[in-house]
Amino acid sequence: MTRANYPALATGAVSSAGCFVSASLTPPPVYLDSPALQVMTDLSRTPAAAIEAGALVADANQAMIHRGVRMLFVVDEARRLQGVVTASDVLGERPLQSAQNHGLSRGELRVAHIMTPVVRLDTIELSMVTRAEVGHVVATLRACGRQHAFVVDRDAHGRQVVCGVFSATQIARQLGMPLPEGETARTFAEIEAAIAAV
Repeated sequence: MTRANYPALATGAVSSAGCFVSASLTPPPVYLDSPALQVMTDLSRTPAAAIEAGALVADANQAMIHRGVRMLFVVDEARRLQGVVTASDVLGERPLQSAQNHGLSRGELRVAHIMTPVVRLDTIELSMVTRAEVGHVVATLRACGRQHAFVVDRDAHGRQVVCGVFSATQIARQLGMPLPEGETARTFAEIEAAIAAV
């Protein structure tokens, strides 16, 4: 690596009229005609929370709590996407049903037993998202009947990579509709009710 010649930046003094410490920026309000990128979780800025399929379901729950997220990407050793697991998967009825189906105790369940496999995930190309509005995303999630959709692009090697995530619950909150935890249908019912009221 060659050492570049970087000149120093010009510096100045604190203003004699006073200098104020910036408060955290308030995100701009979101509307149905806002750019879709405003409601996308950008994985280049927010590192993806991931877990391997062989991990215990209890470990997935702890990982979500630790990271403050409600979804984990399930990846292999090369970080190739295998599926996703959500808080609803971990805390809902799926573990009990899966334990019965596989003859296991809940404590023996692995993420692979309850995750949504990669073949059932819906993706949207980043090139489409950059031209879309929030309303398009809501309609897409509704048409797919999904809580999440994954934005994909290509890396320098031409491989498909997940670069962003849309969440119905997050979009509802950004539209100003705090929601109780619940199923996808309820989330969309809340969004549609708010849209109808506009």
